[in-house]
Amino acid sequence: MSKPSTVGASTGAPITDVDTLFATLAGAAGLDDDEDVDLLAHALQCATLLAIDAPDDPELQVAGLVHDLGTVLDPGRPATHAATGAAAVARLLGPRVATLVRGHDTAKRYLVATDAGYGDRLSEVSITTLAAQGGPLSRSEIETFERNAEAATLLVLRRADDAAKVPGASTRPLLDWRPAVEALASAATARGRPAAP
Repeated sequence: MSKPSTVGASTGAPITDVDTLFATLAGAAGLDDDEDVDLLAHALQCATLLAIDAPDDPELQVAGLVHDLGTVLDPGRPATHAATGAAAVARLLGPRVATLVRGHDTAKRYLVATDAGYGDRLSEVSITTLAAQGGPLSRSEIETFERNAEAATLLVLRRADDAAKVPGASTRPLLDWRPAVEALASAATARGRPAAP
């Protein structure tokens, strides 16, 4: 496998259409960040696990699909990849998906700080990037995280993220996710339209 490189969209630019998003995701096949699976397999595993764990939450499932998009768009920056990915998909997929993508690394930092055995379950790469992402949350940061309305959902996403690194795991194919992504994109577009007079 090779290191991530920018594919499908310009680094830092919002992804504004479904075709570009899927081209970017497809371009993640064969790219890795030193994990045991490439970035596309990781995304598909994460989304598939979330479809099982949260079958009635398509926004969470799609957030799982795109949660590491920032690594594809701006490789080698673990401290900012969540924010980069969130900014890239916010306009296309809506604020909740962007919030979940942005918060998935903070959820890791929370779990490291509050669950004594959690750090032992992290991959070596995830342990290494933890320092770049700020390390375990402080007491005040823990309290802030726990006040977040999406805190419980972020922990579900984080645990799926951690589990989605199994070589050869069975997943739904990428194109199976297109209807869910298109539905979220349509809803985001509708929210952005001015109200009818």
